[in-house]
Amino acid sequence: MKLSRTTTSTPSTTGTDALHDPEVLAGLVDAVRERLGEAVADAVARCMSDTLARTITRHPDGTAFVITGDIPAMWLRDSTTQLAPFLHLAGTDARLADTIAAVSRRQQASILHDPYANAFNDGPTGDGHRDRTGDPETGQSPWVWERKYEIDSLAYPVQLAYDLWQITGRTDHLTQLGQVARTIIGLWRTEQRHDEASPYTFERTDCPPSDTLVRDGRGSETTFTGMTWAGFRPSDDACRYGYNVPGNAFAVVALGYLVRLASEVLHDDALADDAAALRSDLERGIREHGVVQGPRGEPVYAYEVDGRGGVLLADDANSPSLLSLPFLGWCRADDPLYTATRDLILSDANPYHYTGTAASGIGSPHTPEGHVWPIALAIQGLTSTDRAERRRLLDLILTTDAGTGAVHESFHVDDPGTYTREWFSWANAMFCELALETAGLRTYRRPALESATESATEPGTESATEPGTDPGAAR
Repeated sequence: MKLSRTTTSTPSTTGTDALHDPEVLAGLVDAVRERLGEAVADAVARCMSDTLARTITRHPDGTAFVITGDIPAMWLRDSTTQLAPFLHLAGTDARLADTIAAVSRRQQASILHDPYANAFNDGPTGDGHRDRTGDPETGQSPWVWERKYEIDSLAYPVQLAYDLWQITGRTDHLTQLGQVARTIIGLWRTEQRHDEASPYTFERTDCPPSDTLVRDGRGSETTFTGMTWAGFRPSDDACRYGYNVPGNAFAVVALGYLVRLASEVLHDDALADDAAALRSDLERGIREHGVVQGPRGEPVYAYEVDGRGGVLLADDANSPSLLSLPFLGWCRADDPLYTATRDLILSDANPYHYTGTAASGIGSPHTPEGHVWPIALAIQGLTSTDRAERRRLLDLILTTDAGTGAVHESFHVDDPGTYTREWFSWANAMFCELALETAGLRTYRRPALESATESATEPGTESATEPGTDPGAAR
């Protein structure tokens, strides 16, 4: 399936009833109300209904386009995470499963159009950023809103395709998966040796340093580690060091999904073998280069490394993050290496962790200093083994919306009335996921990767930089 031109600005069948069964969602909201109270239930209903009513456009070609909120473009990452709370209903709501399948088809077609792009237009409009990237002669495709290469832009669509198959057993959204999987595996293989083999460059002018890549668009120097390179983080900020560790961990999980899909659905043993081999390489690279010595001498995961001795001890609010590793299926929440890393990143040792009178949590150089992200607060709750902590974080997100009824991108730790982004659908979805977890209503979870639960006991040979010294990130 190729990307097809937009023919209508509204779903082919009018109203959100075409996207889901309202009675199924109403039943879920009633269950939340019974277990967590009116305020949480109203917020869940408002956030999930908003996603259905305002972000999703179905098209006659069997695909669906999902805007991220107040930006009229479809991020491959966001369009997956925005649907996260709906996965728990897909097994009982055939219309909703159809909608998720339509989004998955659109994601896969987008990857085949340009696997290095992170965000797309709903048609060849030429909207968005026009950067120095892409084909040397024709430039960036008019279908592409932004072409910042991020590992998770390929891993998240694999996750959505796999999740829908696991929940419903349907395979009609997987007709292009073989080609998509080979494209992803080939790109991740190429980017294991970015400096020698990659065609990708990215340059943006008149912007903060975090919005472009150094060295004529190739990014900072790296040495082979077995991991796959990324130009940008899931925050859309440039990587300081080219190997983003949580991004690689997510790639390992996604490759595990491709192994199963290739074997059990596509019956393609060669593709399954290719995915398994790359998965092994990336995981070995994480173990040997992504585990470093923490401030107290304990082994922890680094956020980024370069294979040349450069290490960033930090975590960013956007997922995949180190905080999100159990939520993504990389490890268990009680894994010793993860818990040591969690202690570090939820402290002042993380340069993007902020504490104030209204909140404490992880922020991002993507937003102003002193701002925490509700996405990170939700992930903190979703990966917590403490029920009381989950409820505290849920209430914190609920009471820091500045009276708008929406979950924002970020807010200031001393003043929730100072926030970024009026409408950010990913944040709404993560609040709903935390609410469902707190209520005991999350019916679908990703089990921990078996090999990843056996934590490394010794850090790699990389030497950690001083926490907070990330000259590639603009505040």
